[in-house]
Amino acid sequence: MLYRSKAPFRLGIAGGGTDVSPYSDLYGGAVLNVTIDRFAHATIRPTGDGKVRFVHINDRIAREFDAAARIEPQDPLMLQCGIYNRIVAQYCDGKPLSFELTTQLDVPSGSGLGTSSTLVVAILGAFTEWLGLPLGKYDIARLAYEIERIDLGMAGGKQDQYAATFGGVNFMEFLDGDRVIVNPLSLPESTLNEWAMNTVLLYTNKRRESARIIEEQMANVKQRNTGSVEAMHKVKAEAFRIKKCLLQDNLRELGPALNTSWVNKKKMAGGISNAFIDQLYETAIGAGATGGKISGAGGGGFLFFYCPDNTRYAVEEALAALHAGEIYDFEFCKGGLTTWTVQQ
Repeated sequence: MLYRSKAPFRLGIAGGGTDVSPYSDLYGGAVLNVTIDRFAHATIRPTGDGKVRFVHINDRIAREFDAAARIEPQDPLMLQCGIYNRIVAQYCDGKPLSFELTTQLDVPSGSGLGTSSTLVVAILGAFTEWLGLPLGKYDIARLAYEIERIDLGMAGGKQDQYAATFGGVNFMEFLDGDRVIVNPLSLPESTLNEWAMNTVLLYTNKRRESARIIEEQMANVKQRNTGSVEAMHKVKAEAFRIKKCLLQDNLRELGPALNTSWVNKKKMAGGISNAFIDQLYETAIGAGATGGKISGAGGGGFLFFYCPDNTRYAVEEALAALHAGEIYDFEFCKGGLTTWTVQQ
């Protein structure tokens, strides 16, 4: 048998950073995101040979370990080891599993689309399919969060795990005590189609390390850095504004709201933007985009722009002329984590 899964990546539309503790604990966070038709894929093949093999296609990594109750997490397979350890400890009474896990991403890692968390969700989906674990959507998302943030101590927020698990357009609320409420937005096909048609997605060809930016945001909140905290409040307010725009099919307001969000996001921590990113942004606005922002913590990865009417073509041409990135075609994806079994 092969046990497969896939989970979609997300665009962080508004409110990103307010899902990170301690901000979410003190003030409550709010994020709006949407998943796209690019996925993290995972396949488990049980072997029974007393070995655990991790194969990651993108980075051409293949490592083999003796099946044990615990495998010491180590780069570049930190996530795979952490997931294995939690599954064995929590669901297998500490008894080792023997299998081969193959993973692959449709986008570069560290690109601001929630790649690490989405991969964790996909791998958990494959384990759930194989072992028949009694886990619902909230359970899987929460487990993914705990493995990354608690077990492995990786800095970050909470939105990515829930976006990958639930899929679609979601307005998420993050409250004290790690409480999360996912509110799916039911939008007409015409709204989704027009939104996607008018969105240009650009990969900067620069991976970024989000941990440093996120750790600075956390420190700014702990130290009551007024400028940074106020910027987070405004970023959160734009999540509510964009939610209203979408529900009212008022896409004309989307670009200006994204622009306001971007202006304030840059004040949350150092390194979110730089001269290169500013040039890309200004070029897109000059060609007809009415707003946009970086997806994720910042520093690189993907940028997206809202381009009303037919301005997307001029925006794409202007960005291509810079020879500074790659435009990705995409559609929005309504579904979340999907799992299935293949009988060989």
